[in-house]
Amino acid sequence: VQLQASGGGLVQPGGSLRLSCAASGRSFSGYAMGWFRQAPGKEREFVAGVSWAGGTSYADSTKGRFTISRDNAKSTVYLQMNGLKSEDTAVYSCGARTRWVSYNEDAYDYWGQGTQVTVSS
Repeated sequence: VQLQASGGGLVQPGGSLRLSCAASGRSFSGYAMGWFRQAPGKEREFVAGVSWAGGTSYADSTKGRFTISRDNAKSTVYLQMNGLKSEDTAVYSCGARTRWVSYNEDAYDYWGQGTQVTVSS
């Protein structure tokens, strides 16, 4: 599975962005997809995930502001980010693993390149 993340950029506090992660290769519908982020000087952390069945999980810091969704017909997962804060600034990466979401980045088998999100006025 090859993953390609896109949609990052510079946005003001309170603004919105939508990230996309397009997959190619093996059947997308059987994979759980996770978004992780890494800020400078910090470890990569779980942001949100969606299972193969469509169930979603969120980090406490993103719950209520971010929404993850998937379109199996397009082999793409999305992360809609609203109410962005400066602390959301990071490189966002998408990962894929079989069926169920994991909060642990080491559980993911495939990764895309990251996309930079910068929240600043």
